[in-house]
Amino acid sequence: MKILIVENEIYLAQSIASKLTEIGYKCDIATTVQDALKEDKYDSVLLSTNISGQNFYPVIKKHQNSIIILMISYISNDTVSNPIKAGANDYVQKPFMIEELVRKLKHLNDFDILQRENTTYKDYLLHSFESSNLPKVANKIKFPAIIKTNSQKMADALVFEYCSSIKKSFSFISLTSSNTIEKINKTPADEIIYITELQKMKKSEKVKIFDAIKNRPVFISTTDLTENAPYFYIELNNNSKILEQGEILSIDDYVKHIILNFQNKFPDTELSKKLGISRKSLWEKRKKYGINKKK
Repeated sequence: MKILIVENEIYLAQSIASKLTEIGYKCDIATTVQDALKEDKYDSVLLSTNISGQNFYPVIKKHQNSIIILMISYISNDTVSNPIKAGANDYVQKPFMIEELVRKLKHLNDFDILQRENTTYKDYLLHSFESSNLPKVANKIKFPAIIKTNSQKMADALVFEYCSSIKKSFSFISLTSSNTIEKINKTPADEIIYITELQKMKKSEKVKIFDAIKNRPVFISTTDLTENAPYFYIELNNNSKILEQGEILSIDDYVKHIILNFQNKFPDTELSKKLGISRKSLWEKRKKYGINKKK
């Protein structure tokens, strides 16, 4: 981590720099605001709020993308509250132990990394889900809610969109992992839980799961469209997109998908041949699935 120490008391600045350098940090010292405004970029800035009466706010603005820790002699609006409103992250009061400063640096650095990662993951998910064409069900959901779908991605998108709309996070549990009932019970009662892969559970296991989520804000998804769920359920069917990698559809869902997406590309003779069925069977499939042949 590269650190700028903005302090006009040279001995104090050098003492802080020496101790931080011993730990492994790289430090530069600026004794004036003008020196602190040079073009170098720093991971963190240690900013004294009493630099001989100089206005230190340009330093905060200049290094707004860095972690800024104020070094103060006393607590007041001018030394703490206002600088933090302007963009500083935290403060230490002189005299301070170097261990306290290092703890704050590590904590704020870890927090900054988590924020950046969270933003990246959220942007990626939003991009991944943007073409999901979800039905408007947010105001109709009653918990626990069973999502029956032929596209796991659509179920993921619905849960993500719902929780984003109400500004709440959720816990994720896969039923293929161990101790799922224990994990459910350990989750706070008012926290939303998203559980996947119900279709892989035995009937006796499902009974235990349904009992564990009773009266709780839980989404639980299954790709078994025949699931006889005892709770409120949502049906999501993806009939418009090419199969996604890793998804397995039933034979009926696969045939329906192919007919819907390729009947305009191939004549019936070729389409039925590719499906390994007769033209009569293709006609019967359309009738069964309620698909009208597009002209």
